[in-house]
Amino acid sequence: MKKKKIAITIIYILISLISSSNANAIEVSTSAESAILMDAGSGRILYSYDAHKKLPMASTTKIMTALVALDKGNLDDIVKIKKESVGVEGSSIYLYEGEEISLRDLLYGLMLRSGNDSAVAIASYIGESEKDFISLMNNKAKKIGANDTNFVNPNGLENVNHYTTAYDLALITREALKNEEFKKIVSTKLWTANREKNNYFANKNKTLWQYNGGDGVKTGYTIRAGRCLVSSATRNQMQLIAIVLNDSNWFNDCYNLLNYGFDNYIPCLILDEGQFIRNIKVVNGKKEFLPVINKNTFIIPLREDEKDKIKVNLGLPEQVAAPISKGDDLGEISVHLNGELIYNGKLIAKEDIVSINLIEKLLKGLKN
Repeated sequence: MKKKKIAITIIYILISLISSSNANAIEVSTSAESAILMDAGSGRILYSYDAHKKLPMASTTKIMTALVALDKGNLDDIVKIKKESVGVEGSSIYLYEGEEISLRDLLYGLMLRSGNDSAVAIASYIGESEKDFISLMNNKAKKIGANDTNFVNPNGLENVNHYTTAYDLALITREALKNEEFKKIVSTKLWTANREKNNYFANKNKTLWQYNGGDGVKTGYTIRAGRCLVSSATRNQMQLIAIVLNDSNWFNDCYNLLNYGFDNYIPCLILDEGQFIRNIKVVNGKKEFLPVINKNTFIIPLREDEKDKIKVNLGLPEQVAAPISKGDDLGEISVHLNGELIYNGKLIAKEDIVSINLIEKLLKGLKN
């Protein structure tokens, strides 16, 4: 009887441990085939699940379409709609042949109403052809490190060769969110286009209404891709990107990911722009020492238990030779968390230092 009680106790403890483990997992679990949570500022990944699996991404494709259009186009340009942009299957803003519409309105139609016709119109206008525009999309993807992505159209309609990963899509979204016009477009709930009919574009992304701080980004759905969602939200000066691919519970899962990020991480200023680092000796300069400063601000979300695990390393010469100009690169500064490199930045000269002339060099030599 005693042995039986011990066995029951052990089983109870095991069940408790499993339940506890599942409870911890629930706060970041999803129904998605692939998912990721990324900090938009630093690019730090706060959560991922099968994030490098190649999958179709439906209309979240249009994030790249918009990014390339904003890079290459002028928002006030007037686009004359060609025949191939009319009657494109799926979501539509109902363009008609010969219509003249601004690139700005096409982009709002693209990102709010998910217009597949708008995507084709943008592609044929920005590129010499839709094919050329797709090349621009793929080149941009490679440039930002989205190496497991391939686009074959600008709208995300089904094609076996059209795919990305949750990780790549996070990189693309992070890059797009650096563009202020993109941020403005995807955070807009309702847009009135300058056209005679079908001019009200209501945003399909419920994140803007349902989630506190929600400010983007894009929905997507096809039968093959399933429900795909890229959500973003900003709280406490920290913007997070949550992505789920092929997820029947897409919005709630993204909200759970965002909650996990905001509940467990806070943005920490590690390095500030213009922050004094140290003085280094100057050879043959009017001044003996040069103040070295940090070039760029670096903020990263950290858990409370991670704050004392940050290590900063300097890569600076012992001395530099004049002349030196303000802003000259002098070295590097790296930040590590638990031994892993999380940032590498530049150290620069705070001020100009001119060289001493020949007579001053001789006098200095005699003095020494």
